[in-house]
Amino acid sequence: MNTHHEPTGSADEQQITLRSPAELADALPYLLGFHPTDSIVMVALQGERGRFGGRLRLGIPRSPMEWPPVADQLAECLIEGSERRGGRPEGIVVFLCQDPAAGETGRQVMERLRPLAQRLRTACGSLDVPVHEALCISDGRFWSYCCPDVRCCPPEGTGLALPGTSVMAAAAAYAGVQVRGSLREMEARLEPWRTPAAEEQERALDDAGAALVPRILGAGSRERVGEETLRLARTLIGRLKDVPSGGPAATDAEDDRLITHEEAATVILGLQDRETRDRAAEWMEGPEAAPALRLWRALSRRCVGPYAEHATAPLTLAGWVAWSTGDEPGARVALGLALRLDPQYVFARLLHQACNEGLDPETLRRCLREERGARALGGPHGTSGRPKLRPVRRPVPRKSLPPKGPASGARAAHRRGAGRGGRRGTRSGR
Repeated sequence: MNTHHEPTGSADEQQITLRSPAELADALPYLLGFHPTDSIVMVALQGERGRFGGRLRLGIPRSPMEWPPVADQLAECLIEGSERRGGRPEGIVVFLCQDPAAGETGRQVMERLRPLAQRLRTACGSLDVPVHEALCISDGRFWSYCCPDVRCCPPEGTGLALPGTSVMAAAAAYAGVQVRGSLREMEARLEPWRTPAAEEQERALDDAGAALVPRILGAGSRERVGEETLRLARTLIGRLKDVPSGGPAATDAEDDRLITHEEAATVILGLQDRETRDRAAEWMEGPEAAPALRLWRALSRRCVGPYAEHATAPLTLAGWVAWSTGDEPGARVALGLALRLDPQYVFARLLHQACNEGLDPETLRRCLREERGARALGGPHGTSGRPKLRPVRRPVPRKSLPPKGPASGARAAHRRGAGRGGRRGTRSGR
């Protein structure tokens, strides 16, 4: 296989040359910032030396019938995105990461996913960009779909290096690059509660919906509800700011304790209004950014039962604050979950695309600062009584990727809950 060069810091710093499938497999968590689980990962190779460029990740579709269209869209998105950033890829590396199901071995996972690997290879090849390597990673081992040499890629697979012992691990540690655990662990911080407390939270959402919906639909009340939502959210941010964060699990548990069911329900329903959500996005820097991110995570966990789709707004806000504060892996995870719930949610789509293309979030930060300043000075107002947001002009992807399997369950829950009196609140924009 070809050698590939991965930068470990600035352009002036030392670079790492990866010469084998084993070194590519070991490098994957450092390319993404986390250990991907149940994922297709594709990485573009730029220039004659095969320098790592753009990369994308998508959950593996459960149905093999979805694999051909997904493969075509992934190949097109990666190649076109690379061209927009300045150059057509010279090649692509593909990773398929999935743990074995009950009674299944890693090798059986590899064989089951072989048609998907082949479809990804042909999809890239049809666009005149070859796949130089395709690896399956499962159960602590990896297999190559491209390398026929049994000396380096035996049929039984090859064990992954122990964490922290590879050349890439040493280079990443030197450069300050961190791996934040597994994708599953990162998603768990944002997913709905599955504890007995979820029933209490659902009842609070029912009650808040019954109280807020008539007000929102009433003349002149929508703006007042938005102001009340932001005032309560600001209070909660101040409350979280006063409590220092610890480890992820301890921080999340403390945040859950500090926010009542009624407070969470009120803010969740209020954020379904687009203008209210846009103003909440202004808490994206300085001392308010970290507690705001904790609040959006906590609210995402409170979107339980038939309110699962309501998490799209706080997930998008969590992704935006994470990206604004330099946490690109966390941003991609949060925005990916938002798009899994609602693939057409425009704010999440634009942020996800911009983050994946390596754009600078300062453009959007500047816009939000100007809107906040204009509002404080009593600048031009729209019909809603607040300054009009100037849209950040980002191209909308021509194709949206199919959501991962669990999204269909969320939509089913949405349909089941839609007919329950007072349960759904309103969602006035995306």
